[in-house]
Amino acid sequence: MHELGIVFYIIRDVKAAAEEHHVDKVSGVVMNIGEVSTIVPAYLTDCWRWAADKEPLLTGSELKIHTIPAVTYCGDCGKEYGTVAHGKTCPYCQGKNTWLLRGNEVEIKEIEVPN
Repeated sequence: MHELGIVFYIIRDVKAAAEEHHVDKVSGVVMNIGEVSTIVPAYLTDCWRWAADKEPLLTGSELKIHTIPAVTYCGDCGKEYGTVAHGKTCPYCQGKNTWLLRGNEVEIKEIEVPN
């Protein structure tokens, strides 16, 4: 389970942003997580709850996850298609000259603070 290590990096980055902007409490963190990023959202959320509650800045904060669908591009026919449903083989032309366009993201989208 690498999700705990990822949570530690998220917390580090959130703490740095909070310090830079003179924020003393964070109520939520919104993440963009790609569909094929190898991260299990439920594990990430569980790890977040455990680790965030050990940080005064983040105690009680919510981790919100937006899943980014995986999309692959075919260099042979120029079409895009859903990666999870079809893998590396283009469903339109059966070409194998394909690459992932999106869906592997792991990024902090927003940091929410109380009103």
